[in-house]
Amino acid sequence: MSHNILITGASGYLGGTLLTRWKEANLPPYNKLYALIRTEEQANAVQTLYNAEPVQIDLRSDVDIEQAIISRDISIIYYLIDPLEDRIPRPHGSCAGHTGLPADRVLLDTDEELYDLLKDVDGPQPLLVQAGKRNVQVIDDGASFGVRSYIFAPCIVYGKGQGFGNPISIQTVAVIRAAKKMRKIYTVDDSSARWPVCHIDDNTTLFLSILRDILSGQNLSHGKNGFYLASSGLVKWHDLYRVFSKRLLERGVIDDDTITPADDAALEEIATVLRRRKSFVPAEIGGRCTFTAARGHAIGWKAEHPPEHIFETAGEEVDLVLQHS
Repeated sequence: MSHNILITGASGYLGGTLLTRWKEANLPPYNKLYALIRTEEQANAVQTLYNAEPVQIDLRSDVDIEQAIISRDISIIYYLIDPLEDRIPRPHGSCAGHTGLPADRVLLDTDEELYDLLKDVDGPQPLLVQAGKRNVQVIDDGASFGVRSYIFAPCIVYGKGQGFGNPISIQTVAVIRAAKKMRKIYTVDDSSARWPVCHIDDNTTLFLSILRDILSGQNLSHGKNGFYLASSGLVKWHDLYRVFSKRLLERGVIDDDTITPADDAALEEIATVLRRRKSFVPAEIGGRCTFTAARGHAIGWKAEHPPEHIFETAGEEVDLVLQHS
């Protein structure tokens, strides 16, 4: 089968980097590459830079979506834009302890109970619970139509995006923006809280590994067994805060490098900076998650950057975020 492929988020951090790496990926043959765009400028960019045909779709219209996909015979879609109209930070997804998933044990992306955990979960953050249940809905709807679904769960993704649009991630941006406004770094967790991390290059490599196997006709795990986490391992939030604070202090962005527990007043002010409800701040700049990558390894994917690499490049990450936010 010769596939037509649609990539969404062409001007975004994840989608833009994927398309930039496309040519060097040496993918198996496919028919046509499409890229979802919103503006004429983006249309010109995807044509010129990626040799992709631009597609403009009203994502609020089921009719428009159906017509766009069927008329172009699109058989593979990479949906790399936020699942709930930008109201939910992408890095959390099914990865968050805030959703009520277990955070007191290692939770592999190959865990056979993961689908049921997401289906029945009831955590402290309703929006994140809803995001997890959206994954379940995608799986169920796909199965009902005979469509294979693959749930890709990025975590803290860092490093400079390589596309023509947004070059910065989400979760590192929230921490740095809050610190800039407050002139110090606040923590919402104790020192043991950890979270999975992944460099943007390794994240993109897993995107391409999955696509390569699909194009090759391999029978990848999908549906209820189709969760894929791109992560090289876990890091402690407090360790990440410390390396960020060092660079922020050097840049004169904060007044001292003390990591301070956030009280109610601080949470209120951070919420204003991030344009979130106060109750959502702990999910935006912290959390406890033990989600661990395993399924990607089965198809030959391996992260090149160890989790500690984010500490080594923290200064560059801070500079990048300050430049673009």
